[in-house]
Amino acid sequence: MISSLTPEIIYEDKDIIVCHKPAGVPTQSSRIGTKDMVSILKNHLIKNTAKKTASHEPYLAVIHRLDQPVEGLLVFAKAPAAAKELSRQLTTSGFGKYYRAQALGIFKHNEGTLEDYLVKDGRTNTSRVCEENVPDAKYARLHYKVIHTDTLPSGEPFSQLEIHLDTGRHHQIRVQFAHAGHPLIGDRKYGTAACTSRQLMLCACRLEFTHPTTGEKMVFHL
Repeated sequence: MISSLTPEIIYEDKDIIVCHKPAGVPTQSSRIGTKDMVSILKNHLIKNTAKKTASHEPYLAVIHRLDQPVEGLLVFAKAPAAAKELSRQLTTSGFGKYYRAQALGIFKHNEGTLEDYLVKDGRTNTSRVCEENVPDAKYARLHYKVIHTDTLPSGEPFSQLEIHLDTGRHHQIRVQFAHAGHPLIGDRKYGTAACTSRQLMLCACRLEFTHPTTGEKMVFHL
C-alpha cells in the first residue's frame, strides 16, 4: 500500500526530484505497509501525472540513501537516463554530500580527515572499522570541521560539526566518529549510554551535483 504522507519537495522537473527526508522514515523499505520515501514519492507522482494509468507504476530510481534516523536531502531520478548519469556522478565523486552533526567530546583538532576501512555485517545491519585486508573491506574517508562546542544538560561536552563525505559507506559517519572516540549524540546503535536520550543529531544539510540532462550545477541547502 502506497503511503499518502505528503512529501516535502525541494525541487522537481521531468528528470529528478530533490526532497527532504524526515528522520525516522526509511529511504526504501522491503516491509509491506512501511512508509518509505520511494512509496511516498511514487504516490506524489501518481497524483500529479497528466496520464493517470493505474496499471503503470511511475518510474523512480534511488540514487543514494540516508539511514532511517537521519533527516536531510535526497535526489531521485524520474527517468532511466537520469538515473544512469546521477549514479555515474555518485561513483566518480561527482556528488557533494555535506552534513551537520553533534558528537560527544572536544576534538584535538578543529579540522581534520578520518580515513578507515569498513566492513558491513548484513546479519546485524551494522558496520565496523577493520583492517584493509579483511574480506569485503571498503575504504571510507570524510572531512570534518568543528563549528562550536557546548555542553549537554548532563554536563558532558559536545562538538557541533560540518562534515563532507568523500565516500558513501554503510553507516559511515556514525561508525567513523564512534571509532574515533566521538560518537554522535542520539546514536543508539554505535553510541554510549550518554548518546541514547535524544534524536540522532545528524542531518544531510547540503547536496551538490550536475543536472543529468541540462549539465547545470545544482546546489541545495537545508
